[in-house]
Amino acid sequence: MGAHHNYAVTVAWPDTPDTPDTPGGGDAATTSYTSYSRDHRVLVAGKPALAGSADPTFRGDPARHNPEELFVASLSQCHMLWFLHLAAESGLVVREYVDETTGTMRVESRGEGQFTDVTLRPRVTVDAGPQATDEAVAGLHHRAHALCFIARSVNFAVLVEPAPLRLSTPAA
Repeated sequence: MGAHHNYAVTVAWPDTPDTPDTPGGGDAATTSYTSYSRDHRVLVAGKPALAGSADPTFRGDPARHNPEELFVASLSQCHMLWFLHLAAESGLVVREYVDETTGTMRVESRGEGQFTDVTLRPRVTVDAGPQATDEAVAGLHHRAHALCFIARSVNFAVLVEPAPLRLSTPAA
């Protein structure tokens, strides 16, 4: 059996300006669907708080992170970190990695919903070398996808559609 890693977060509602790093406070109450703020904080010990809210469709603040965006971001981050790991092991020198990821969530008539797919679109810039081919990079993306802890934990398709490889321009 492999090693276990544990993660702890605190989600605190309501998010009040006078208590930015502790839960509670304020006059918010769930007296009706429209009466309460969706604003909350995501706290991880020793790290800056994330300002959270619901998706604007569900009465959330569009200026704050929502769980759906963070979920899609976690898939992208996990893939990127595995890709960079594998690139370093293979001798491929990556200079830039940008992923414009999208996710689709279906909401049913009764309100329950689920993600149906997430598509990663990584664009990688690398130094010239023997590993700097679209085929080699596609192989690294395939391996990164197979190793990504989060992609392995979801029950929907996570697609990887890498952009053509970019070669870095040597400094003059």
